[in-house]
Amino acid sequence: MSEPEAIFLPTGVSRYQPTELARGPWDPHAQHGGAPAALLAGALEHVPSDVPMSVLRLTYEFIRPVPLSELRVETRIVRPGGRVQLVEALLHAEETETVVCRAVALRVRAADVPGPGRRDGDAPAVPGPDQSEPVRMALFDGGPTMFARDGMEVRMARGAFDETGPAVAWFRLRRPLVAGVEPTPLQRLAAAADFGNGISSAVPWATHLFINPDLTVYVEHLPAGEWVGLDATTRVGDGGSGVAESVLFDASGRLGRSLQGLYVAPR
Repeated sequence: MSEPEAIFLPTGVSRYQPTELARGPWDPHAQHGGAPAALLAGALEHVPSDVPMSVLRLTYEFIRPVPLSELRVETRIVRPGGRVQLVEALLHAEETETVVCRAVALRVRAADVPGPGRRDGDAPAVPGPDQSEPVRMALFDGGPTMFARDGMEVRMARGAFDETGPAVAWFRLRRPLVAGVEPTPLQRLAAAADFGNGISSAVPWATHLFINPDLTVYVEHLPAGEWVGLDATTRVGDGGSGVAESVLFDASGRLGRSLQGLYVAPR
């Protein structure tokens, strides 16, 4: 059987059918967070405004597992303004009319302010994607189609997927996010940003869960091409909690930062 043409198939106005390419690693019936995060990023950045706006922050709350069934996106401006806006997107599971994910974008008025030119910042000195190792996710060999392996291409620049500890990796979409639509740079950034805990696990994949019920992305620059890099570290705290932090970058330097709160437990 051939793979689907895209991660989401449009089925109507603001309605989408996720394909197997959206599947996550924890539940065969639920999506990886990067898939709905990218879908909602596009909805949030395209909410109309009287003045040109740029997304400064994306905040996601994964209220329930996002199913592999038809979804509906609803958007509204929570805080209107000519300089600063808050825009909300709700992702509904159509079968139950349940809100499964809530996302809020902090948008600021776009201004012609010159940057520093170079963007070295905290971007790590690592090999580019062409010189980095393609990831083989042995733990999921023989399993169903999934976002992390089949929807995204992942190349490790430092560290290894099946080892614990900080890591650096490159990410790009293997398939269109939405059939017939070119992903925006913000959507490419959001799709990659949810992988910080996956590449820098502090506990072994084989013995533990480390699920993120939230994701926050600060956007300093948008990626110039398909590849987005993450320099990620995960720390486990007390009582089954943890935090994953990632610096986002591309070939030109730093793009921003992402944070994930984690629920950590034995399998």
